[in-house]
Amino acid sequence: MPSSTNKKSQSFEHSFDRKRHTLGLFIAPLFALIIFFLPIPGLTLSAHKLLAIMTLVSLWWITEPVPIAVTSLLGPTLAVIFGVISVKDGFAPFANPIIFLFMGGFILAKAMMVHGLDKRFAFGLLSMKWVGSSPTRIFLAIGIASMLCSGWVSNTATAAMMMPIALGLLTAIKDMFAANGRNIHLHEYKYATGLMLMTAYAASIGGVLTPIGTPPNLIMLGFLDQMANIKISFFEWMTWGSIAMIFYFIITYLLLKKLFPADVSSINGAKELIDKKVQELGSWTQGQKNTAFAFGLAVCLWIFPGILNIFLGSDSPVLKLYDQLLPESIVAMLAALLLFLLPVNWEKRTFTLKWKDAVDGIEWGTLILFGGGLSLGHMMYTTGLSKWIGDGIANSLGEPNLLMIVTVFSLLALIMSELTSHTAATNMVGPLGITAALSAGFDPTPVAVAIALSASLGFMLPVSTPPNAIVYASGYVPITKMISTGFIIDLIGIFLITIPIVIYFVTWILS
Repeated sequence: MPSSTNKKSQSFEHSFDRKRHTLGLFIAPLFALIIFFLPIPGLTLSAHKLLAIMTLVSLWWITEPVPIAVTSLLGPTLAVIFGVISVKDGFAPFANPIIFLFMGGFILAKAMMVHGLDKRFAFGLLSMKWVGSSPTRIFLAIGIASMLCSGWVSNTATAAMMMPIALGLLTAIKDMFAANGRNIHLHEYKYATGLMLMTAYAASIGGVLTPIGTPPNLIMLGFLDQMANIKISFFEWMTWGSIAMIFYFIITYLLLKKLFPADVSSINGAKELIDKKVQELGSWTQGQKNTAFAFGLAVCLWIFPGILNIFLGSDSPVLKLYDQLLPESIVAMLAALLLFLLPVNWEKRTFTLKWKDAVDGIEWGTLILFGGGLSLGHMMYTTGLSKWIGDGIANSLGEPNLLMIVTVFSLLALIMSELTSHTAATNMVGPLGITAALSAGFDPTPVAVAIALSASLGFMLPVSTPPNAIVYASGYVPITKMISTGFIIDLIGIFLITIPIVIYFVTWILS
């Protein structure tokens, strides 16, 4: 149960949120009006109107007086009302192919959860012989399971799935101590804090592995396609996403292990607990087999163009035909739709996934937020606002080099993702980073990748990411520990991993 100190922290956080919501509700429209009536040289009337609208939308994304998805719909709605864009063009980005790539990924992830395929993988990893009853190896295994799951399933779902497993292991530790005459309070137990933070942080870290792992990845890929006509393949993203994920995880594991060590060499009952969970899963069901087939098919079709590129070259007619017939969004939808066709009981006409379950698994708010961001990005480009902002940023940096631009926007994305949802933060920072890079004459891809990776490093506050909020609610993570630990990982992640990867590796891959 949460301690009294933790309850006070949560009460303070709720009070702060209420004030933030109320302040944003009134301040954002006021600032938007000031921007609208303020003379700004170099802006067309349409761009000036859009700047005012974006001021309102950005401040409401940060302060959240209304749901973020509602704010995302407000942007293109106001743009149409004030004559910035036609209704057809304003809402066209909501049908962007990347939206359907995300939707297919959500449906596949839901099928994995419905049939317990995610738990089978997680418990299978935890039951391996090398894990045993060692708290250090259990700590590592929990992190690896969370990380690998969240590369394909949302970090929220991953954290929610791993949380009961971690709590069960902590209960086993408490029972073991009690049997030996020692009573511990888990909310004051260092290892409990470390295990909770590992569950949350690994769930966020794993998201950088694939384009569908976390919204910032796809958002930046969408902006690159829309604003710079640059297409990044699933395989290309995984080449640098896997390296970033591994290094983020190593740093996180070593730091948490040092700050929150276990004071026992073995956890009595841990192996029995995991073995029991594995036995409860039983043998593979037909639903699990079907889901594994659909998921495996999608992964193979996603990475196959990368293999073709290696052996045939980027100009190969075969590769071009493949990309035309099986783009990544179509692969996602094909695999998702198979779930409604593969039977689990033909006699009863029961199939792998029901429509109701699929609808429940789709994060509609994220899709709307994504569409709203693409819509605003499109309008920034067509009205010339993006060029005006990009030129302004580039000029303010003097004679910028790629390292300077990457560093500035990496830090900006990180700071914004700590204060608000990393999806909203990417929508705000992404177009600015791309336009600044283009205005300075650089390939915007390294900047876009840096923004996406940095937005996934929101480790300091419960509001930063859903996994942080989930483990904070357990009562085993003091807010001061989350802030101090997250701050260290954020800094190391930005300066020793993110920036070097995008400056050297991403640039090399694309050259």
